[in-house]
Amino acid sequence: MHTQRPDVGASETVTVRYWAGARAAAGVDGETVPAEATVGALTARLLAARPGLAAVLPVCTVLVDGLASGPDDAVRAGSAVEVLPPFAGG
Repeated sequence: MHTQRPDVGASETVTVRYWAGARAAAGVDGETVPAEATVGALTARLLAARPGLAAVLPVCTVLVDGLASGPDDAVRAGSAVEVLPPFAGG
């Protein structure tokens, strides 16, 4: 399930994909959300919209356009953001 708010243009958004336990916690595979300036602001928006993420998001790696990113890293409109929980195994 992939959701997008109809009132937000694609150039002002980012696409978020959730993987494994983050997908289960979010309740969706992915979504398109309004762009935020930083990863921290974006994750705060995601937590507000999807409270189930609170248990898993603090231990997840957030990739922005394929690069591991911290809370102060920039997020540009049009970016692809992936939320990856820790994986076990090897």
